[in-house]
Amino acid sequence: MADEKHFRVDFHTHIIPGNFPDLAEKYGDERFPTLKHTCDCGAEIYRNGGLFRKIDHLAWDPKKRIEQMDKEGIDVQVLSPIPVTFTYWADADKCLELSQVQNDFIAATVKEYPDRFAGLGTVPLQNAELAIAEMERCINELGLVGIEVGSNVNGQNFDEPEIQKFLEAAAKMDVPVFVHPWATVGQERMPRHRFMYCIGMPSETALAAASVIYSGILDRHPNLKLCFAHGGGSFPYVLARIDQAWESWPDSRKTEEKPSHYANKFYFDTLVYDPQNLQFMINKFGTDKLIAGSDFPFVLREVPSGKVVDVMENLSEEDKKKMLGENAIEFLGLKKEDFIKKAAANTSEN
Repeated sequence: MADEKHFRVDFHTHIIPGNFPDLAEKYGDERFPTLKHTCDCGAEIYRNGGLFRKIDHLAWDPKKRIEQMDKEGIDVQVLSPIPVTFTYWADADKCLELSQVQNDFIAATVKEYPDRFAGLGTVPLQNAELAIAEMERCINELGLVGIEVGSNVNGQNFDEPEIQKFLEAAAKMDVPVFVHPWATVGQERMPRHRFMYCIGMPSETALAAASVIYSGILDRHPNLKLCFAHGGGSFPYVLARIDQAWESWPDSRKTEEKPSHYANKFYFDTLVYDPQNLQFMINKFGTDKLIAGSDFPFVLREVPSGKVVDVMENLSEEDKKKMLGENAIEFLGLKKEDFIKKAAANTSEN
């Protein structure tokens, strides 16, 4: 393992199959993302007939990822799909087709390198029945350990009945859910300056978290495990205002307690970059619900995962251990020892 002092898990990483299917051509719809390789180590993702993002082999090659992980001192990455591939706007059966390709790829990658990776699946969230069935396949057949979902479904928030059905099933199955922003609010006002990434995404995540709370699902299913990306976006910073709104308009309440009570049940990744921001989150939520994650391998990522935790001198070693690895393991229902045993077995085989 990379660091004997801290077992390091990068909870927030994305991966895409190198042979990503071209559903745009298959179905004559350019809204589907496509992957075009430009060389052995580079590729471009296209959507709506234009370039969406340039990526390199770290986005699809597990061997190259492991080399980078070793350089950065990361023991385990949790793999999840790139949000642009969610495609909730599509017919549910076509979205399921794309979901299954990605889930199979992530499961195969984990199976090949079980000491270095764990995997999250994706589901056609626009159709609860199909989404639940694919979640069951991910967990029971593929060996994935959770599901990544987008922050809304075609503009519908998490308090909509169809999405609630899926979340209720996840709670009953004890499946952890990672919520990542996508299709953000206010996109028409953010065509310049990359504001979609730095303003839209944090706002979108706050809306998702608040809609979960106001739905009342955490009263019905208090064991539902949710982790919100990018430190919860702007949610932690507007939570006091959400509480005040709950107090001010009792006619809009659907929960037994005020929103901050339920916010303490959430997990958040630590991708906030600034130690003062992380300290604010620690003051709000404690250190048990904060999970290091980097957004690997994209340009906005933290290098290495958990850097913001490392630089905080006031934290105890116990708290650093929790945030750098142990909280992720607990959230996913795994055991650190399992990865260590797999790593030892891999070493002996080689």
